[in-house]
Amino acid sequence: MKHQHSFQDPVYVVDGLRTPQLKATANPGPFSASDMAVFAARQLLLKMPFSAHDIDEVIIGCVMPDASEANIARQIALRTGCSEQTPAWTVQRNCASGLQAIDSGMNSIRTGRSELVMVGGTEVMSRAPLLWNNAMRSWLSEWFGIRSKGLKRIQQYSAQALRLRTQFFKPVFSLLKGLKDPIAGLSMGQTAEILASRFNISRAEMDQYALLSHQRLSQAIADGLLEHEITPVYDHNNHYFEHDTGVRKDSNLEQLARLKPVFDRHYGAVTAGNSAQISDGSSILILASDSVVKKYHLPVLGKLIDCHWQGLAPEEMGLGPAYAIPPLLHKYNLKLSDIDYWEINEAFSAQVLACKKALNDDEFCQQELGLGKKLGDIPIQRLNVNGGGISLGHPVGASGSRIVLHLLKLLKQQTFHSSEQSFRGIASLCIGGGQGGAILIEK
Repeated sequence: MKHQHSFQDPVYVVDGLRTPQLKATANPGPFSASDMAVFAARQLLLKMPFSAHDIDEVIIGCVMPDASEANIARQIALRTGCSEQTPAWTVQRNCASGLQAIDSGMNSIRTGRSELVMVGGTEVMSRAPLLWNNAMRSWLSEWFGIRSKGLKRIQQYSAQALRLRTQFFKPVFSLLKGLKDPIAGLSMGQTAEILASRFNISRAEMDQYALLSHQRLSQAIADGLLEHEITPVYDHNNHYFEHDTGVRKDSNLEQLARLKPVFDRHYGAVTAGNSAQISDGSSILILASDSVVKKYHLPVLGKLIDCHWQGLAPEEMGLGPAYAIPPLLHKYNLKLSDIDYWEINEAFSAQVLACKKALNDDEFCQQELGLGKKLGDIPIQRLNVNGGGISLGHPVGASGSRIVLHLLKLLKQQTFHSSEQSFRGIASLCIGGGQGGAILIEK
C-alpha cells in the first residue's frame, strides 16, 4: 500500500546518469534507443541501496523508437532488471519528452500511486526509420493480398509486377518528417528564421552564441565537470565512448561564418553550425518520495518543485520557454534574479537568443504574456554554462531529462566548489508544434 501524499509534498531526485551524446554520422549509430537507456539505467541502479525490483514505475520519453521498440519504457524496465509486475509506459511530447517523463513521475509520487520511479528519455536519431511511401505500401498490400492458386496466381503476380514503378521506391525519411510541423507547414529551422527576423537577431549573434556553446562544453570536459554525470557506453566492436562526440574544440567564428544557410538559402542566417546537432543519447533519473528517502537513507541530488506547460503558435515554437517560464515564476512569487542557473535547450542559437530578448522586452511581456512590464534579462553567465544542444546535440526524446539532470549536478557542484551558494534553477525547452515546458528545481 502506497502512502497518501499531497501536491505540496516534496519529490526528490535521488541521482541520475546519462550516456555520452553521440553525433549522428552517415551510418546508423552502434546502439538502439533502448540500448542507450539501459546503459545509463543499469549503472545508475548499481549506485543505489535498493534493487531494480523495488522500483514502482518506469516512465521514459522517446519520439522515434525503432520498430522493434514498441512501448520502449517496458523493454528498458525489463532489461534493467525491474520486476515483471512493475508497470512501464512511454511518453511523447516531441523535444520535451524527457521532461514530460519527469513531470509524470513527479505526479505519480504526489498522487500516491508510486514512491520510487525511474524516469528519463532516450533517442537514437541516427536510426530514425525509413518508411515506404503510400504508393509502395498500396502496391505491397495488393501483392501480399494475392490468394489465388495455380496459373491464376502466376498471372496475378505478373500483372502486379508490371504495375511497379521506380518512384514507388522513394523512401520517406521519418526524421525529416518529424522536424517539420504539419500544421504550419514549416521546418523547425524555418521557425527559427522567423524568430531571428522578429527579434532582429543577426547571423553574427547566432554564430557567436554557437561558438560559446562549443567553448563552454570543451572547458567543462577539460575540467572534469561532466564525469559524475556521464557513464561510458561500449559497442560490440570493443569501441567505447566516454564524452559527447559533437563538440568542436577548434571551432571559430571564421569557420562558422563560411557555412551556408540551410532553411532559407537566399536570405536566411540559420546554418548547421548554429543549430542543434542530430545525435543519439539517453538520460535516466530516480525520483523518490520523502518516505522512501528516509527508508533507504538515500542521498538527494535535488528537489522537484513544479512544472508548467504552455502552448503557442507553431510558427514561433522556439519561444516556448518565454511562454512557459513566466507562469512558473509568478506561481512561486519569484523574479529572474531568484534563479541561480538556467538551462534552455539549444535547438537553435536564434531560438535561445529570441527567448532572452522576449523576456527582456516590454512590448512582448505586456502584449503576449499579459504582464505589466518586462521580466528582465537572463544573464548569459547563468545560462547553459557548460554548453547545450548546439555543442552537445539534441536527441529529442532525451534532452528534457538531460537538462534537468545537468542543472541538478551543476547546483551540487556549485555548493562544493564555489563560495557562492546556488540554490535554485529552471530548465526549459521549446517544443515542435508550438509548446513550451519549464520545471523549477531546488538543491
